[in-house]
Amino acid sequence: MNRLSLLIILFIGILQLHSQSPHGAELQVDCASCHSPESWAISMDTFHFNHDVTDFALEGTHLIVDCRSCHQSLIFEQAPSQCASCHSDIHATSVGNDCTRCHSTDNWIVDIIPTIHEENGFPLVGSHGTLSCVECHTSETNLRFDRIGNECINCHAESFNLTSQPNHISVGFSNNCIECHDPLSIGWETDIVNHDFFPLTLGHDIQDCTQCHLTSNYSNISPECISCHQADFQEATLPPHESNNFPTLCTDCHTTMPGWTPASFEIHEQIYPLNGAHAIIENNCVQCHADGYANTPNTCVGCHLTEYNATMNPDHNSAGFPNDCAQCHSESAWMPASFDHDGTYFPIYSGKHQAEWNNCTDCHLNTASFSSFSCVNCHEHNNQSEVDKDHDDVSGYQYQSNACFACHPNGEE
Repeated sequence: MNRLSLLIILFIGILQLHSQSPHGAELQVDCASCHSPESWAISMDTFHFNHDVTDFALEGTHLIVDCRSCHQSLIFEQAPSQCASCHSDIHATSVGNDCTRCHSTDNWIVDIIPTIHEENGFPLVGSHGTLSCVECHTSETNLRFDRIGNECINCHAESFNLTSQPNHISVGFSNNCIECHDPLSIGWETDIVNHDFFPLTLGHDIQDCTQCHLTSNYSNISPECISCHQADFQEATLPPHESNNFPTLCTDCHTTMPGWTPASFEIHEQIYPLNGAHAIIENNCVQCHADGYANTPNTCVGCHLTEYNATMNPDHNSAGFPNDCAQCHSESAWMPASFDHDGTYFPIYSGKHQAEWNNCTDCHLNTASFSSFSCVNCHEHNNQSEVDKDHDDVSGYQYQSNACFACHPNGEE
């Protein structure tokens, strides 16, 4: 009986011994997955443990690492899964302890630096994409990449402080470089300066700031036109601005178009409105102001006396035409012209004389004097003339043009 009890106790002890795994309670796999019946030694020919069932899949170079390199004890669950547990941090915690943010399991080469920077809020664009890491990340070692901030001034404070064209500090410029400079550019040139306080349009659209800003202090320049254009004002001769006491505010007459033209002179309308042909020459002031800008006549004959005296068809001067051109002509052109011949003198555009003539000289034979006229030139006189027969019973009848007009002022019988 005692012998039987001893055997039972021994059997139970053996079972307990075999049920205890040296690899810890968490490893629930068949021993035969790794070991053979011949020996506890592991043969790589028979080893077929699927590491994916754990929380650490073996990829890349981890596939060829000796198990003991990570599993320092036989209790596999005690093996750490953090990169820093096995790999020394040569970056001195400057980029965190997760190696996979930058590295793959294949090798230590980093080929996603632009992506890393973009994820951190600082894309490597423009000239930033051509720099080496250590040009920005300056530390005691080239493998330490302490955060330097995403603000421009974090790297470019020295450039900001030394810039003299313009002097960024004295002018009070913002130290946020991208307000004026394009981060996609490879240099500091800029065409996006916010110059809204003085719009740089047309003639002012110049790239060389020093044409207006003659000193390094860009804040002491006046926005008044005359501050830059005093010489232009004094040298202007068509018309002479200074002697005629023109205002020095250029925008009263000029736009920013190069060459100062076109120009407007709004109060000219109060003196003499420029319409029609006069509006066409409004920027050629000298055509009317050949003798200066003071006491310029504002009547037609004041400018057009030469045309009046030279006109021969009809001769305005000898005919005694009025020298107020507007009575017959428009401001657009000399022709066509209107002349109230019917209402003022004799109906030739209506009545019996309508369409009975071609030229003024049909009746006004003397082109030197349109005040004289001829009726008998058309109404001929001879023995068979109907004119004589029609006047047989007219007392004092005379075959004379003035007599015709005296009796027939409207050309009617």
